[in-house]
Amino acid sequence: MIQCKSKSENPITDSIRVATEAIDDAALINADQNQNDWITHGGNYQEDRFSQLDQINKNNLNDLGLAWTLNLGTKRGIQATPLVVDGIMFLTGPWNIAYAVNTRTGELIWTYDPELPREAALLGCCGIINRGLALYKGDLFMGTLDGQLISIDAATGTKNWSVNTIYDETKTYSITGAPRIAKGKVLIGNGGAEFDTRGYVTAYDAKTGNQEWRFFYSSR
Repeated sequence: MIQCKSKSENPITDSIRVATEAIDDAALINADQNQNDWITHGGNYQEDRFSQLDQINKNNLNDLGLAWTLNLGTKRGIQATPLVVDGIMFLTGPWNIAYAVNTRTGELIWTYDPELPREAALLGCCGIINRGLALYKGDLFMGTLDGQLISIDAATGTKNWSVNTIYDETKTYSITGAPRIAKGKVLIGNGGAEFDTRGYVTAYDAKTGNQEWRFFYSSR
């Protein structure tokens, strides 16, 4: 496991830190009551992806227009579900590059690139994609195509720690899914069943990256 963390404070950094550090267990449990933010994959623990917002409706569709655009420097598709906290959007793109964007202005605040080896493209069935992040107490969590779980400081975009989740290095494992958070633990599964790998889910301590437990789908 690699650990590193540096902080360079400025007003936007301070604002992001305050807003994201407030995303704790209670906030995640009560995510349905927060109509201003989208703090977890699927919108809540049920992952029903339902929002009660009604500012946009059939009566004002004709009034909508382009507010801003942002070029993320890729021609590949973005398949991640973004997280939004206090007007800051966190998302991932191809090759597990993570972004923080100010939704009010379209400004790119930071980019984090894990610099995956290009041969990692051979590990998945369906492209160099990623489905998103998890957020907890000021940190973002991302699973990578080559099987890492990475913690990123949400305010600065710097890496806190990374850990290799691969159970058997001789097999073709990958991660494209978004992690989940429960009681201070980061839960992540692995892809690879299309290559006849053994499925499992692992829980890691959100602050340290230490493995807490692992559950296998099958006994083989």
